[in-house]
Parts: sequence; structure tokens; C-alpha cells
Amino acid sequence: MTTSVTSPQVGTDAAATGSTPVTLTRRSGRWIDGWNPEDGVFWQSEGRAIARRNLGWSIFAEFLGFIVWQLWSIVVVMLPAAGFTFSSSEAFWLISLPSLVGATMRFPYTFMVARFGGRNWTMISAGLLLIPSILLGIVVGNPETPFGVMLAVAALAGFGGGNFASSMANITYFFPQKEKGWALGLNAAGGNIGTAVAQFAVPIVVTAGAAATLNISLAGWMWVPLILVAIWGAWRYMDNLSNAKSDAAASAAALREPHLWLLALLYIGTFGSFIGFASVFPKLIADQFPEFSTIQVGQAAVSLAFLGALVGSLARPYGGRLADRVGGARVTVGAFTVMALGALSLVWTMPLHNFGVFLACFLVLFSATGIGNGSTYRMIPNVFAARTLALGIEGEAKVRMQRKAAAALGLISAIGAYGGFVIPQVLNLSQQTTGAYTGAFYGFVIAYALLLTLTIAVYIVPRRSLAGQRI
Repeated sequence: MTTSVTSPQVGTDAAATGSTPVTLTRRSGRWIDGWNPEDGVFWQSEGRAIARRNLGWSIFAEFLGFIVWQLWSIVVVMLPAAGFTFSSSEAFWLISLPSLVGATMRFPYTFMVARFGGRNWTMISAGLLLIPSILLGIVVGNPETPFGVMLAVAALAGFGGGNFASSMANITYFFPQKEKGWALGLNAAGGNIGTAVAQFAVPIVVTAGAAATLNISLAGWMWVPLILVAIWGAWRYMDNLSNAKSDAAASAAALREPHLWLLALLYIGTFGSFIGFASVFPKLIADQFPEFSTIQVGQAAVSLAFLGALVGSLARPYGGRLADRVGGARVTVGAFTVMALGALSLVWTMPLHNFGVFLACFLVLFSATGIGNGSTYRMIPNVFAARTLALGIEGEAKVRMQRKAAAALGLISAIGAYGGFVIPQVLNLSQQTTGAYTGAFYGFVIAYALLLTLTIAVYIVPRRSLAGQRI
């Protein structure tokens, strides 16, 4: 069935201005033709309500994606109490492999919205979350489960990491240029906070009323009803836009742009540090301060590890806002400076074996990663705009550069997610070779110092290649 709807307000505006009215054609399967959010009258009369409805359900689905992606970060520290005897190195692999798979999945997920439709792919991608959730609930219920099987199930949690790319790609089509930043910021923050929710809720649910035992299988099963709600919500309330087209040519061109790789390196340092430390924070607490790994509240246990992901998620929007005011590069340099000092403070204070100091240092580090996450992401379109000025590009070539910038946002978000694998594995290597995490944190300090130097040299010092613009 096909229906066409033209807003009377749009028609009136068209008569006055001579412009063509926006006419939405709705087809079966909730497909919409003729979507044009840049038309102000259409946006005010009809478009904003549709876009916000799709944004709400997109945030919910992505939120669950991050939860599933990061489930193993909190489950791993509970495995010994459930009868599992994995080594510390094996635990690090269970924590880091979902990030590796999730980062890789972001590349194909970026193009799935154009192939299947935003509504349809949200249903599919949410449905895929059932696989790692149910399998986790099964395998952790048997302490005899081989490590290889556990690793395979942990890898499947990477489906949740891919959701970010498709969700962001979908939402960008719904909103006008002037509101994309707001919409994409909400979408990203809604997903990031899923990590904190998983680390807060799972210990409570698996210990509540369990007496001397853990209902650790609930760590997977508890999300199944919410995933089903997300699938139903996408089916009932979301839409597919026929003008949502993938741009493989722009992606290929973006990969040939040197600034994409420089910005991706910075994003590994900011977002990669956030997701990497968030995934490993519960284990670090359990290793260094086992008495604070969980805190008993009535019949349930609470882990304070969720505070790191929560602080980092909430800080991200402020990084973007600061970048708008004083420049993304300056905020990013400040973030890397605080991250380096935070990592150095951890090295200096860990011998004190004071949990309060340890937690405070990490929360400062998480805050800086969140702010840097927002500011670095904000730098991307500014860098490509500066390149347009420097090259004197006009007309069709300018449009191609804008498409390249849009493609770069997705590619850089995918590359940056590999930090979620690198951070735990660096910590694992440090522990295996030296018996402590000190070497890893010294390495992070050096990496952050190099990244802030790179940011200053390329994006703060005026350069002809960027038209002397402040990034």
C-alpha cells in the first residue's frame, strides 16, 4: 500500500516562495520517500516529530548494544566465585575480544542501513543481540565449559559494538545539518552509558536473593526481555528512508586522506581509552583491591566499577560543547594532558594501596577520556572544512569533500574502537611480563604525551594545509 501526504503548511509556504513542497510517500514496510529535513516548514510541521521518534528507539537499541558489548567486563570478575578457574591472561582475552570484534563489525554495519533500511536493520541488529545474551546465560552456568567455548561466546558480544555505527549512520539521515550534532550526541551518549548500566545492574541482579551462590546466568538472560522490546519498538515505531544511501566512493576517498588516519589515532587515544578502561576497570579493582570488588547492600552486591563508565559517558557532551567554544584541538590537548597526569598519578599512588585515591585517579582519567572523546569527534568535520578552504574547492568538488567528511566520521569511530582491545592487552602484557601494571601505565603516559604533541603540531600551530584555521 502506498500513500502520499503533503502538509498544508508546506503547500502554503510553497505558494508563497515558489519552492516545491515536500511530499512524503509512505510504502508498505514503513518506507518513506521524499524525506527532506532541510526544508524548514516541513521540518517544523512533520519532520521533527518523526525524526525524534526514530531517535528515541535508536538510542534504546544502541544502549542495549553497548550493554551486551560490555557484559563480559563485569561477568569475568564473577567467574571465580562461580567455580571457573581461568588464568588472568585468559580473563583479559574474555574482556578484550568483544572490543576487537565490535570495532571490526563497525565497518560493515556502517553500510547496512542503506542496504536494508534503518528500521529493518535496527530490528535485525537488535535481534542479533539475543545470540550472545542467551549463550552467555548458558555457558556461565557450567564451570566445566571450555575456555575456547567461552571465548567464542565473548566474541559474539561484538555484535553490540557494531550497533553504534549503524545507529549513527541511520540517525544522520533524519535530521537537518543544524541539528545533527545534537541528535548524534544524544545517540552516542545513550549508547555509551549502557556500559555503566551493565556494570551496575549485573552484580545486583545475579546476587539478589542468591544467598551463598551466584545466579550468574542471569547476567545474560536479564537483557532478553529488553532486547525483545527494542525489536518490537523498531518494528512498530521506526521508519526506513529511501534516500539513505551508502557512499562507498566517499569512504574510499576518505581512507586516502592523511588527516583521517591522524584523527583516528587521536580517537583511539580518547574513545579507545574510554572503552578500554571501562571494560577492564572491574578486573583492575578485583586484582588490586579485592575487598572493594563488590560492596554488599542488603542481599545484593554492588560494584563501584560502573562509576568510571558513567563519568566518562556524562563528560562526552561537555567535550563537544567546549570544543565549539574554544576549539576542538585545544580541548583535546587539555584532555590528553589530564589523561597523562591521571595515569601517572595511578603509578605513583598504587603503592599506597588506598582504594579512595585509586578510585579518584581513575575517575579523573575517565572524565578526561569522555571530554576528549567529544572534542576529538568534533574536530573531524572542522578539519575537512579547513581542507576545503585550503584547497580552494568550490561547486561539485566541495560537495564531494563534504561527503568525504561524513564518511570519515563513521570510519574514525570504527578505528577508534580498537582501543578497547589494545588497552586490556597492554595491561595483560605488563602483568604477564613484570607481575604488575606499572609498566602499562607508564606506556599510557608516554602515548598520551605523544598524542598531545601531535595535536599541537598539526591542529593548533597554524598550517597552510588547513588554511591557517583553528581546529
